[in-house]
Amino acid sequence: MSDQTFQTIAIVLYFAGMLTIGWFAYRRTKDNLDDYMLAGRGLRPGVAALSAGASDMSGWLLMGLPGAIYISGLVEAWIAIGLTIGAWLNWKFVAPRLRAYTEVAGNSITIPSFLEHRLRDRSRALRIVCGIIILVFFTFYVSSGMVAAGKFFESSFGINYLWGMLIVAVITMIYTLFGGFLGATLTDVAQGILMLAALIAVPIVAVINAGGPAATVSAINEVDPNLLSLVSGGTVLGIISAAAWGLGYFGQPHIIVRFMALRTPQEAKAGRRIGIGWMVLTVLGSIATALIGIAYYHNNGGSPTDAKSGETVFLDLAQILFHPFIAGLVLAAVLAAIMSTISSQLVVTSSALVEDLFKIIAEKTGGVARLKDKTYVTLGRLGVLVVAIIAVLLAINPSQSILDLVGFAWAGFGASFGPIILLSLFWKKLSNWGALAGLITGAVVAYVWGQFGADIFGAESWVAQTYEIIPGFVANLVVAIVVSLFTFRRNGDIEEEFTRTAEISLPNYRAPEVDAAER
Repeated sequence: MSDQTFQTIAIVLYFAGMLTIGWFAYRRTKDNLDDYMLAGRGLRPGVAALSAGASDMSGWLLMGLPGAIYISGLVEAWIAIGLTIGAWLNWKFVAPRLRAYTEVAGNSITIPSFLEHRLRDRSRALRIVCGIIILVFFTFYVSSGMVAAGKFFESSFGINYLWGMLIVAVITMIYTLFGGFLGATLTDVAQGILMLAALIAVPIVAVINAGGPAATVSAINEVDPNLLSLVSGGTVLGIISAAAWGLGYFGQPHIIVRFMALRTPQEAKAGRRIGIGWMVLTVLGSIATALIGIAYYHNNGGSPTDAKSGETVFLDLAQILFHPFIAGLVLAAVLAAIMSTISSQLVVTSSALVEDLFKIIAEKTGGVARLKDKTYVTLGRLGVLVVAIIAVLLAINPSQSILDLVGFAWAGFGASFGPIILLSLFWKKLSNWGALAGLITGAVVAYVWGQFGADIFGAESWVAQTYEIIPGFVANLVVAIVVSLFTFRRNGDIEEEFTRTAEISLPNYRAPEVDAAER
């Protein structure tokens, strides 16, 4: 058999495995929205951790990051450093508190519904704006995954970009549409394990092939010694902007929804250890692959398939160094990174459509009483289909790199939701109008700064070169606090929930029913 036949068999087996898990999840998912959107809050810490990691680290981890480091050197690793710190802080402070608060505040199953319940927003404006922001930015985010999928098949199998993108879109949509949150989560776990194995195997085999660590470092120095420097070629502003990616974690709905699905707030500690351990290993593997790729092509000649962006260096090394079937499994890890993120984002976007937009319209018209929960699950599945189709249409003619698309969506969520999530969890005086004003300010500033900053300030201006999450996050925080101070009104129920959440989320908290049972 030819090399491509072996690789195709591996990819087909991977696809079959994902569809099987999706079918299993479909059989386990009840016909109610809480189960479809949040798996009944029954995730074990290891499942939640691997799912959060896999849904977070999209094609960026195996294509975008290696490509950036292959082209520019270790200075691009500041993004990974900032993300790792941000992920740790997110698990440490946000995870237990959010898990407790979302149950205390109306048993909320989405971020917009949590904010509405937490802040007693009777206008429904906050929930609607949250839903719209999720729809806009996630459509771009899902589109970045589609672009990565198309590039993957074009580079690895010579398949037309459009057909490759459609293959991944259809299969991901099927297991997400039927399996819901549980389907996305269980496939995430399998995909996370596959990604970890690939990101350990490729750099180890590659460095052995290059003659060992010393020979690899020597070859990189021959190309350019600055490639191994964390600061050379960068600016203070550039490094700060790269590290600022970590700010985005607090506002990523597809990641923090995993916190909401944990069995208890106390299990966030185990989840943090597993999740950060997985993240450190995969990020180091990604960085090592890019650096070893520089040495490999220096010693052997040639260049990655996509020499301009370097985003195929991981794919190319896997095909060069491994038996075709093993290479196919390594390539499946790239698909795993892409598909795990797409599926998680589709579920969250679908929940925004149904739980946070359609339900409100139905309630306003009196239709909510006539619709059964099973109908809402069906509508959720239709939401997955609609968002996937729109994302595919946007990705047909990609004009930006994977990293640029991800960076834009990441900044949008981080700048809009990040400060509001933190304030809602840790500041009692946040008001519904303060949250609404801050949310809109963060989203608008991040969007305008990212899309028109170069035109407004000049492309070479330090202002334009600042990653848009920084001004968006700061503007949101300031506006939310100032408006809240003017509009805050004491509410006994809110204060009671805030105090109860602080107690429930403590590491040593034991539910009264547990103590009673043991006595």
